[in-house]
Amino acid sequence: MDLTVFTTLVRNGSFTGTAVELGYSAAYISKRISDLEKRLGTRLFNRTTRSLQLTAEGNIAYGWASRILDAADSMEREVANSQQAPAGSLRISTSLRMGREHVAPILSQLVREYPQLEVWLELVDRKVDLLEEGIDINIRNGVVDEPHMVCQLVSRCSRILVAAPSYLAEHGEPQRLQDLSDHECLFYRDGDNVFGAWKLEGPNGMETIRAGSQKLQSHHSDLVKNWAIDGHGIILLADWDVWKPLQEGKLVRVLPQYFQRADIWAVTPARSSSSARLKTCVDYLISQMQKGPWALQGAGTMTP
Repeated sequence: MDLTVFTTLVRNGSFTGTAVELGYSAAYISKRISDLEKRLGTRLFNRTTRSLQLTAEGNIAYGWASRILDAADSMEREVANSQQAPAGSLRISTSLRMGREHVAPILSQLVREYPQLEVWLELVDRKVDLLEEGIDINIRNGVVDEPHMVCQLVSRCSRILVAAPSYLAEHGEPQRLQDLSDHECLFYRDGDNVFGAWKLEGPNGMETIRAGSQKLQSHHSDLVKNWAIDGHGIILLADWDVWKPLQEGKLVRVLPQYFQRADIWAVTPARSSSSARLKTCVDYLISQMQKGPWALQGAGTMTP
């Protein structure tokens, strides 16, 4: 209460005006300010018969008091929002296959449970600029390097090297990372990978390899995955993406000692962190994706 009285007095510049605004007597307002000054051990105002002037210490106190009251208001709004059914529009983006195979079915369930939500799903195999493109949530693999974003971990995942048995039967299986330079390698446009090269962790730490022949390339990872299954070469794909063809024997892992870290993140603009519909959607996506057959595990919130 004292902070509210103090900031209101600074804004009004008079005890009488503050008393009228807050509905108390001028004597009560004066006592609250005196008590605050005693607790802080300093004078907050230089008083004259005609005006009130903040002291240097009063200026410092006013800055802190304003921030504290703003934070309290934000807390009240967020708690109130959390008690309301989420409503309104959301724009969500993710990669083509993750969207089609995992995110889209989850969003179908989401809008059944929260019919007041309106969802637009954008599928792109590239890194998106959330603020520039008006995206509320981006579900992505790999590094999150935008300092102004809030990111929530969906799962610890990796990309692995795989190829069709028919390709390995014809061309042989690489035994060393350097052997990839003698193989057909299938590339697609990806947000955090250099096209034509793979950066992998292995027994010797982090290594970058520029792969060999690249007869088939595309900006759509979906096409390139199918080319790998057809026996056209070796491809680097996320473990969640290849669990089924591996299980079915359509693909096999090569150079299993090498991998590329590619955790799955839910990325949102920091300015949207207190939105009830945003929080509901992110929490729902994470909880449902962790039930997937590829056994996603672990979640937490952090900023890059």
